[in-house]
Amino acid sequence: MIKALNFQFTLGVIPMHAVTYIGYWAYGSSASSYLLNNVSGPIWLKGMANIAAFLQAIIALHIFASPTYEFLDTKYGVKGSALACKNLAFRIIVRGGYIAITAFLSALLPFLGDFMNLTGAISTFPLTFILPNHMYIVAKRRKLSFLKKSWHWLNIIFFSCIAVAAFVAALRFITVDSKTYHVFADL
Repeated sequence: MIKALNFQFTLGVIPMHAVTYIGYWAYGSSASSYLLNNVSGPIWLKGMANIAAFLQAIIALHIFASPTYEFLDTKYGVKGSALACKNLAFRIIVRGGYIAITAFLSALLPFLGDFMNLTGAISTFPLTFILPNHMYIVAKRRKLSFLKKSWHWLNIIFFSCIAVAAFVAALRFITVDSKTYHVFADL
């Protein structure tokens, strides 16, 4: 866990910034928020890139939905083997319903990316960047040097500011985009 956190907050952030800055340099501020809309090349390659982006989004969203799934399993008494008929049926209905509802909302609201920005600001940033640092500080309270404690508090403060800025930006994007888009629009 420590090695993963150290990697995530040092070397792991380099590719994210590289893509951001190189993309801005290459396409400017008029680029679509979905970068694959701006690239040219073979149709099959763009198709593969879109499929990869779709699968990555599904996987990421389900990872962050896992606490909800666990809550529902606990609340409705799903116990024992995951492959038991009753448990399997419950999970297929609940998780399939979740996929169906999110797919419907994606089609209904063509600016769903703005809502994803909002949920990212509310949940993904805190769960990925803020909570692990805070948990580490609490768990290693007396064993941390001043430098290590300062590093984790810097991460908490910095990513909290980023989360607040992302929240405000997402609300602005939702407000602006809701004035120009129509439900079930084919963008």
